[in-house]
Amino acid sequence: MNYFITGATGFLGGYITSYLLDGGHLVTALVSTRDEAREMASFGVRPHVAAVTDKEAMRRGMRGCDGVFHVAGHRLGIADRKLAEAVHVEGTKNVLELVRELAISKVVHTSTLSVFSDTKGKVPDESYRFTGRHLTRYDALRARAHYDVALPMLRDGLPGVILMPGATYGPRDTSAMARLLTEFLLGRIRFASDATAYCWAHVEDVAQAHVLAMEFGQMGETYIVGGEVHTVWDVLAEAGRLVGRAHPPFRLPPSVVKPVGAVAGGIARVLPPLRPLADRLRVAAGVTYLGDDTKARTELGFAPRSLEEGLPEAIQWLLRDLFERV
Repeated sequence: MNYFITGATGFLGGYITSYLLDGGHLVTALVSTRDEAREMASFGVRPHVAAVTDKEAMRRGMRGCDGVFHVAGHRLGIADRKLAEAVHVEGTKNVLELVRELAISKVVHTSTLSVFSDTKGKVPDESYRFTGRHLTRYDALRARAHYDVALPMLRDGLPGVILMPGATYGPRDTSAMARLLTEFLLGRIRFASDATAYCWAHVEDVAQAHVLAMEFGQMGETYIVGGEVHTVWDVLAEAGRLVGRAHPPFRLPPSVVKPVGAVAGGIARVLPPLRPLADRLRVAAGVTYLGDDTKARTELGFAPRSLEEGLPEAIQWLLRDLFERV
């Protein structure tokens, strides 16, 4: 089969690309620069230089493909807020419209459990929808791509499925969560939220779920591929145990974080550069980004490894990366 993938140079997209190549498939990857094109070509991937924000520039690369994986995203910063919005919302619309116009057989769109916002400890399934104000600007953008673009197009007959990962971890992770783990391993963080929780899944398992969704996912359906529920404190404590820490991090209750988050939020309205910090503090105040992945386990064969099985490999990579940078 011949597949087109956006976000192949990213964390999850890179693993999906590897799975496709290992399966003997042809892969065309959307890249943004000539340097990225040369790197992808060296792995046997056909690069196509364009941006998800340029629909017509993508058309030639997608033409003739059997399926599309839309994984691309953009981290939200103060300086490039408009670009992040264009990538997540307009980019998703561009990719899905091309799938329809080029009569491509199927698309797998990667969303996120954060579109549910704070589930307040509950573990909802795919039928749940949050309708209030999202905690962070990033979550709001992802929700627009999910609810205003992808879901309506699938309901109108676009051939495809939506996958919703949670906290995805593993080797080569450079996310905010990976940076938090790194800071903890360096001894720079001694406190951790004992209430903020995510669904955790190893990147290899989430990548494999995407390939399974392309083959077995029912058209028009959404699948949560979250993994086990753990608090941030649980994960840092396990990381500490793996490296021989005598004591886990001190537990930080929400009652301590919430007032600080409220003050930071007020200041951020006047000083926009503080908005990312304010967002992180709101999440640290006991927020839960959770979802029930029973449907994906049953219909796709999603079988995420436990944190005890998957975290050692991720920690080894973080430590090796630290030593290489010293």
